[in-house]
Amino acid sequence: MSNLDHYRNIGIFAHVDAGKTTTTERILKLTGKIHKIGETHDGESTTDFMEQEAERGITIQSAAVSCFWKNHRFNVIDTPGHVDFTVEVYRSLKVLDGGIGVFCGSGGVEPQSETNWRYANESEVARLIFVNKLDRMGADFYRVVDQVKNVLAATPLVMTLPIGIEDDFVGVVDVLTKQAYVWDDTGLPENFEIQDIPADMVDKVEEYHELLIETAVEMDDDLMEAYMEGEMPSVEDIKRCIRKGTRDLAFFPTFCGSAFKNKGMQLVLDAVVDYLPSPTEVDPQPLTDPETGEPTGEVATVSVDEPFRALAFKIMDDRFGALTFVRIYSGKLKKGDTILNSATGKTERIGRMVEMHADDRNELSEAQAGDIIAVVGMKNVQTGHTLCDPKHECTLEAMIFPDPVISIAVAPKDKGSSEKLGVALGKMVAEDPSFQVETDEDSGETILKGMGELHLDIKVDILKRTFGIELEVGQPQVAYRETITAPVEDSYTHKKQSGGSGQFGKIDYRIKPGEPGSGFVFNSVVVGGNVPKEFFPAIEKGFKGMMDQGVLAGFPVLDVEVELYDGGFHAVDSSAVAFEIAAKGAFRQSIPKASPQLIEPIMKVDVFTPDDNVGDVIGDLNRRRGMIKDQEPGTTGVRIKADVPLSEMFGYIGHLRTITSGRGQFSMEFSHYMPCPANVAEKVIAEVKERNAKK
Repeated sequence: MSNLDHYRNIGIFAHVDAGKTTTTERILKLTGKIHKIGETHDGESTTDFMEQEAERGITIQSAAVSCFWKNHRFNVIDTPGHVDFTVEVYRSLKVLDGGIGVFCGSGGVEPQSETNWRYANESEVARLIFVNKLDRMGADFYRVVDQVKNVLAATPLVMTLPIGIEDDFVGVVDVLTKQAYVWDDTGLPENFEIQDIPADMVDKVEEYHELLIETAVEMDDDLMEAYMEGEMPSVEDIKRCIRKGTRDLAFFPTFCGSAFKNKGMQLVLDAVVDYLPSPTEVDPQPLTDPETGEPTGEVATVSVDEPFRALAFKIMDDRFGALTFVRIYSGKLKKGDTILNSATGKTERIGRMVEMHADDRNELSEAQAGDIIAVVGMKNVQTGHTLCDPKHECTLEAMIFPDPVISIAVAPKDKGSSEKLGVALGKMVAEDPSFQVETDEDSGETILKGMGELHLDIKVDILKRTFGIELEVGQPQVAYRETITAPVEDSYTHKKQSGGSGQFGKIDYRIKPGEPGSGFVFNSVVVGGNVPKEFFPAIEKGFKGMMDQGVLAGFPVLDVEVELYDGGFHAVDSSAVAFEIAAKGAFRQSIPKASPQLIEPIMKVDVFTPDDNVGDVIGDLNRRRGMIKDQEPGTTGVRIKADVPLSEMFGYIGHLRTITSGRGQFSMEFSHYMPCPANVAEKVIAEVKERNAKK
């Protein structure tokens, strides 16, 4: 079995177009995994193997690849940068031990890199920073370092400095060893020379070298004292300190280069070995109680000698069958083993295991703690399920996925495809937990729900190409919700007498608006047994069951608090069913009296625009009922942050490109719900009534 200290599970994440996939390609080339380099802009990169990825030049799925560098095994995951696919980044971070955050030398810290950085902070993943594209116009390494401090509130530890900039970028200086690495013009990564530092950089390198040592020795009190007394620590000691600081998230070693031009990549790979943690050095995953989801206090210690525990973090369907990507936290897994899925309580036998190389694979006979592998043909496993040894049942901390905010209705163009559509959607939902499908019972329409227009666009495209199903697509629909704005005190009696035993249930209750985000809260203050305790769950169930359909336009109801304070029962005729029916009737009777209101999803929108177009963009956002929160001038343009209702954002990218001559970019994510203005609410309610009338 392999030595776990020589494993590195790393992810590469960044904003769209900062060069993640190109960086991954270079890592594979340098580690000897591929001989010809595929370029993203030619649609030929190794990890972007979906047709849609090659065409649009973006990464959609996170792809996993294994390779070796200096006797260390790297499991590398290339994640998407686009905000609609953030769920891919989130689930990849969950199973990684370290990461490389790639920033564009001219674009700097962009909106999506902020979101991904925040996720990585929440997952407590140690990471290196690689400032890429220093050969581009407008690239400025020092500006990006400042942005990391100011925008991300992180401490960059500068490890390399660029020699030359833009077209004159020829190499980098290693700040720790004070050596210059200079590449020639052949573009081959191995063609570099180690030289003396250029004369005009000596002072700068000295300044950063001192800063590097001062920051590093803070990790070790003895070394710090010795350094204060004028004793220089050895390179080994400094590396040990940097490794500790990186693991504790005290600072982030920062490198620079150009992945496309093959300059500076070797130092990043060395840093992965030197500074990023192995699986045993990361805080182990907590185990949770399967009933409540609360931590039990135990952890999944990363060791080959522990019982088998693993997390399924991604399901993918490809030409070889269904693949389940698994991160093994402890123990060993052999072909033919029987394992337990603790989420379903069912056991499965392991048939084939493969090590992934993007689109190719190598068969494995066994795997161990620290590995990221794919298992072929598992039946009932979903993203986030724990797989474990049947004798030692456990549940690893689950993944939480955001709710979709946008939906479209689709129907197959020819009637014969509806069965095919059902099968295809089943596979796609298993692959992507932020994508949901439901059937409208009244109209029989299939409703697809997702995180944004691009997300649903790609799904429709996959159905067409991969599964050969032509669809008719309706207008995008916003996930409106309803809530109440006034408290109501009311009483409701349900009684029915018709031969045999009757039904009787009387409840006195108060309904009031809850805290935003609280959902449905039920409590009872009944004293004296007017309503026996055993009927409380039935009353709660009755109210809760009605929350799915509001009284204004049938949208789900949010943030309502129900308090039961009195009632009455009949010794013979009262039953749980009678009280459940009473609660349902009470909801229908009282919600219209509580001033119901339509609320709409508000998106956090981050727009980047050139200086000349700022006025137009802000004017346009105001017309879309947007609230401008902040403006940040950068070197190449301005970032505008605003809160805008989702309903006003359809087709925004096309409009933004028009007003900024194609130079504007934006990203958005769900923020919160807010009341709709009266004129908008009236229009939405009228549209819903019209749709229902047609049915």
